[in-house]
Amino acid sequence: MTNRIIGFDLARALAVSGMVMVNFKIVMGAQKNGPDWLVYLVGLLDGRAAATFVVLAGAGVSLLSRRARTLDDRALLAQDRRTLLKRALFLFVIGSLYTPIWPADILHLYGVYIAVAAFLLAAPTSRLWACAGSLVLAFCVMLFVLDYEEGWEWSTLSYEGLWTAAGMVRHMFFNGFNPVIPWLALLLLGMILGRLDLSSPVMRRRVFTWAAGAAIASELVSWLLVRTLSAGANSVDRELITAIFGTGPMPPMPLFMMVGGGTACAVITASIALGERFGDSAWLRPFVATGQLALTLYVGHVVVGMGTLEAIGRLENQTLPFAILASALFCAAGVMFAHVWRGRFKRGPLEALMRSLTQPRKRSA
Repeated sequence: MTNRIIGFDLARALAVSGMVMVNFKIVMGAQKNGPDWLVYLVGLLDGRAAATFVVLAGAGVSLLSRRARTLDDRALLAQDRRTLLKRALFLFVIGSLYTPIWPADILHLYGVYIAVAAFLLAAPTSRLWACAGSLVLAFCVMLFVLDYEEGWEWSTLSYEGLWTAAGMVRHMFFNGFNPVIPWLALLLLGMILGRLDLSSPVMRRRVFTWAAGAAIASELVSWLLVRTLSAGANSVDRELITAIFGTGPMPPMPLFMMVGGGTACAVITASIALGERFGDSAWLRPFVATGQLALTLYVGHVVVGMGTLEAIGRLENQTLPFAILASALFCAAGVMFAHVWRGRFKRGPLEALMRSLTQPRKRSA
């Protein structure tokens, strides 16, 4: 195991833990049911944790295909592309089966992101930047041409017509929780990140500085714009101004994409530095294992975590402190489970299933 891989696993553990907290507070109706300072702090995770998860996926795509790109080996590149397409199909199917019990699922969208990325493995970095920028701009145009609220019942976060062809396409590509346009741009950012030499401390510091700077600057610009433009506006106009110039994930406007992408790159580079600093330290291993079982734990936080809360009657109308406590307990249990499981098995349950179904089979001599 290399230190670099340890760093990616640590970042993955942080991302899945953040997603658990965000999803618990949403499903428990606890977003605003707590002290203002706590609402603000926990709100900083909204969209950022999921963005980190997606950027990590993009980095993984580049790492998987690095040898083929370095050698300019078309046969190996084609093999990597087939592997990615199989993984994309696996995630799409698993996520689609999972969506009826968890409408905010990101796995099936993950599948779409990775399927597109499979055809961009050999694309120059400049093209990846251009595609990412085009996706962000395309969403802005779509937002002012199409009805972003179509299908939504915001009070219950339910989506009418989700299982119709039109509703599914609209939800998946435009106005769902993590629509392909523009969220695919975050995976492309991850592909760009994965092409950098992040084993170099100089490169890590450079990426961290620019990424953190972009995220902080975007937050400040958003705060100034919302504060200035909302002065004297009525409640409806203030809501519109916040939607366009805020940094919330719905709708995912350019300032959110800057904050989400910047935060993700900063977290990933910091995690890699942490992995290099502490290596295989005993205290770090459980968190590394957690990142290695991220797929299993993501599914488990709904099936096991929310299922348990529903069984004891604590799934709805809860306070934000209780939602944080519940998510923290699940994450702690997840870390312990991952550590024990990895002590006996090489991969998590779902991770092993995906690998067995998608990994190229070695030919016998």
